[in-house]
Amino acid sequence: MLRSLFILLCFFPLWVASQELNCQVSIVTDARLEVTSVEKEIFDQLKQTIYDMMNTTQWTKDKFKVEERINCNIQIQINSIPSVGTYSGSMQVQSSRPAFNSSYNTTVFNFQDDDIQFAYSRNSVLVYAPNQYRDNLTSILAFYAYFIIGMDYDSFSLKGGTPYFTEAQQIVSNAQSSNAAGWKSNESGKRNRFYLVDNVLHQLFEPLRECNFEYHRKGVDKLYEDKVAARKAMYDALNKLNKVVATRPNSVNLLNFVQAKLVEIKNLYADAEVKDKNDVVTLLKKIDPANSSKYQEILN
Repeated sequence: MLRSLFILLCFFPLWVASQELNCQVSIVTDARLEVTSVEKEIFDQLKQTIYDMMNTTQWTKDKFKVEERINCNIQIQINSIPSVGTYSGSMQVQSSRPAFNSSYNTTVFNFQDDDIQFAYSRNSVLVYAPNQYRDNLTSILAFYAYFIIGMDYDSFSLKGGTPYFTEAQQIVSNAQSSNAAGWKSNESGKRNRFYLVDNVLHQLFEPLRECNFEYHRKGVDKLYEDKVAARKAMYDALNKLNKVVATRPNSVNLLNFVQAKLVEIKNLYADAEVKDKNDVVTLLKKIDPANSSKYQEILN
């Protein structure tokens, strides 16, 4: 497995079996929401239950050592409690992976899901079962587990994440019979779980997957060797996104990728030639015109 080989070259091996994810979890509540002491206790349990599910479930058939686990974070914000035991809000999901021969970690996926509704009661256990829809929270967490793994594997080998995106798509399919938001193509907007995985597996988004691979393997992982050459490779990878812009402008996957890389690109180009800065800013503005002012900051 290319990912395992890469990590082993970066770190000393720790011969301890582990699951795929190293997921940190936090639960926050809207400042305007009145939360009782009982609900605070339930939220503490919820946090631990999510932590246990994400970190102890075996999501793939691959064997991961402790240092190979994919670092990720999940933050759930509870905005309302429609009824006892039911919660509504949003979820921020973020993952990263190490750069070769460096202590630097690059963000691979960073997404806010605003369609989070679920039921949870004291002492409930979340157990994912393939090909089954048990409850909305379990399905949401399993979806993002597989999407995180898919994005990570895509960053190490071209389309290496396909099996895991396919698993995520199956979760979407299983959830179609539910009344929960975020799973269907006919919902307003196209920033939900359905479109995240439907897009990534669509032929029109192959340039984005090529970008993910080349940006990381030919760019981020080569920064320790030759920063200028690596920066050029990263620019060339981002240039592939023009093909997606031409057919699917403002798609959630496209915008999510470049926005996740904004801070990284800004830091990377801090000492670049003016022409190189102008070139990357022009490219990013074309990909994501709504955030042109943010990309303009690269020139400062």
